[in-house]
Amino acid sequence: MNAIRADVIFPCLDERDALPWVLGRVPSGWRAIVVDNGSSDGSGQLAAELGATVVVEPRRGFGAAVHAGLERASAPFAAVCDADGSLDPADLPRLLSALDDGDADLVLGARRPDRGAWPLHARLANTALAAVLRSAALRVGSRVPLTDLGPLRMARTDALRGLGLRDRRSGYPLEMVLRAAEAGWRITELPVRYAPRVGRSKVTGTVRGTLTAVRDMAALLAEHRPPLGRPADDGARRPAAPELTIAVVAKECVPGRVKTRLCPPFSPEEAALVATSSLEATLGVVRSLPARRRVLFFEGDPSAADHAGFDVLAQPSGDLDARLAALFDAVDGPLLVLGMDTPQLTRDDLAPLFDDWRRADGADAWFGPAVDGGFWALALARPDGRLIRGVPMSRPDTGRRQLDRLRRAGLTVGELPPLRDVDTAADARDVAATLPGTDFAAAVARVLGAVAHGALGSAEAAP
Repeated sequence: MNAIRADVIFPCLDERDALPWVLGRVPSGWRAIVVDNGSSDGSGQLAAELGATVVVEPRRGFGAAVHAGLERASAPFAAVCDADGSLDPADLPRLLSALDDGDADLVLGARRPDRGAWPLHARLANTALAAVLRSAALRVGSRVPLTDLGPLRMARTDALRGLGLRDRRSGYPLEMVLRAAEAGWRITELPVRYAPRVGRSKVTGTVRGTLTAVRDMAALLAEHRPPLGRPADDGARRPAAPELTIAVVAKECVPGRVKTRLCPPFSPEEAALVATSSLEATLGVVRSLPARRRVLFFEGDPSAADHAGFDVLAQPSGDLDARLAALFDAVDGPLLVLGMDTPQLTRDDLAPLFDDWRRADGADAWFGPAVDGGFWALALARPDGRLIRGVPMSRPDTGRRQLDRLRRAGLTVGELPPLRDVDTAADARDVAATLPGTDFAAAVARVLGAVAHGALGSAEAAP
């Protein structure tokens, strides 16, 4: 009797209609292990009648089912495949060849869908999971050029057990990749056909299933994040300055809601005019800078601002530190964040950062202090919201606290020249004086003229 070459683990929940075709496609000399994960349609009984080894796992979850099957497996190699007919077990020998040839330690099947295999709800789910996958690729480095987190995969049985996977839900496929990469495994993808499944998906076929999968995977990513300030791969090179994303943090310039510290002596309308001019000046400078991407991180209606050349991201709710942290978590690659309150900003003010980040061994972060104790610029080579979240904002010691946070994380920090935020009427006047002939100077002059005229009128009316 020939030894079993590989075990194929089929997590199964109510897949009775698909099982005859699926099990009939298992290669000769391979064993099918069907893990009944709480089926109510007799799937386990039918699988046994069709010759499969059946394992009962009452704990619901993809990870729980695969783990139970892996515990039963005894062949040199173990594979995982859906039992719903969307994936063809006949593709598995190609994955085994890559392992046999010594080209890989873990082989993943990258799904290539047939027409109708991914209806609208499934495509939306896959978009959400793809975002998680991109984050995963950044975490584990360029050794894992993944495009899909499909369930079809194969590795040596003992090696898989040795990974010590703990997730028992939808995060299991991602945890396998993360732990394999951390262990130095060579991970390869091979394209496989993906057909319309039989019945309704338990994950991407339902809103609840999709949210569960995304939540489970996001939790795993948080657990596997590298220490603050350190790259995921010590050998990784950071992109140079042209790969930079530049984001401007701004809000809609609505009278009474923006630059309220200018009032008085400015009216709410005049304060909004000054704020609009300051924002436009900042956006103009950013458009002139080399960048892979420009982002307007905006609160309010973005149509109220000229955001040509910028991707608009809406600010979430919460305190400023939480909003900034969300931005740093949302952007991949080097990120420079600027405020909208320094219309005097020039390319020269940022030249030290660009000169430094053209080198792969440049600083980990750059910090632009504001005269009032805050900061007008913050740049991270490897964005991480944990470096900002919890820093108290809008205080005289905000800048010092933020700089301390960066340094305590072990980052090397370059400092940009201090700039003055336009927060008060005196700030507006003094900054405008350094910008003769600009739109901002003209706006401030117009407002100051109106203020002076109003004061004179009041004096003339006095008895």
